Amino acid sequence: MRKSNKVIITCAPTGSIHTPSMSPYLPITADEIATAAIEAAEAGAAILHLHARNPADGSPSPRAEDFMAFLPRIRQASDAVINISTGGSSTMTLDARLEGAIAARPEIASLNMGPLIFDFSAAAGRVERWQHAWERDYVETSRGRIMYNSNDYIERIMVDVGQAFGTRFEYECYDIGHLYTLAHFADRGLVKPPFLIQAIFGILGGIGADPRNLAHMVTIADSLFGDDYIFSAFAAGRHQLAFCTQSALMGGNVRVGLEDSLYIDKGELARSNAEQVSRIRMLVEGLGREVATPAEARDMLGLKGGDQVGF
Repeated sequence: MRKSNKVIITCAPTGSIHTPSMSPYLPITADEIATAAIEAAEAGAAILHLHARNPADGSPSPRAEDFMAFLPRIRQASDAVINISTGGSSTMTLDARLEGAIAARPEIASLNMGPLIFDFSAAAGRVERWQHAWERDYVETSRGRIMYNSNDYIERIMVDVGQAFGTRFEYECYDIGHLYTLAHFADRGLVKPPFLIQAIFGILGGIGADPRNLAHMVTIADSLFGDDYIFSAFAAGRHQLAFCTQSALMGGNVRVGLEDSLYIDKGELARSNAEQVSRIRMLVEGLGREVATPAEARDMLGLKGGDQVGF
């Protein structure tokens, strides 16, 4: 693992898991997503991991027009690195999932390194009343869906987004096998270091939120990539801040945001993404580490620069 005293904070403001009925603070409209992202950057996030939403009902949207409704505003107001999801949601086709990234030609795009069961159906039990007709079925049926990324899909994303636009990737690894898949593509020369490995814990269907799993993930990544990778980690839900703190203790980087957890403390909804960024920044700095600026993050990750994007 490449280590630095600088910690890159990534913020994921909305995602595609949580629904409007779960929190009044979840950004839905273009204005809300832009405001949330800009505030998170001001609080210390160097990278903004972005999904789009249908402004009419808050459902996950793959449409380029929905991304473009907020991307220019964020770029105008902030120097943060923009990271566009290619994961979208498990209900989208691959063509749909790539629409935003192909239009935006971002510095970074997320890339799920394999298929997995992505079961968040338990969240339905915490909702007393649904605001929109789509929400309950979307959440409850997640136990029967697979977030699909075959090796064919992964290669297509690496070629059609990475090689086409000079976009680098946030390699989202939900289990140990995903590290080996990344190593396979690296050995074939389809992607080059440094690799930003985002280890994700606590999703039902992926590796569990046990601190020993985080240590094991780093051990295996070290054996596969040596000094050619930069490590970041987070856990879903109540484990979010604990795993971010452990990653920072181990010399890694962190990710927070309402995509990953709606809460700031036990039983207390986060009122904004910036609140979570401020909390993890306080913890990181309390450990004697410094928060990376967007310029420092670009240098660490070898990015093409904010002037080379499509928005």
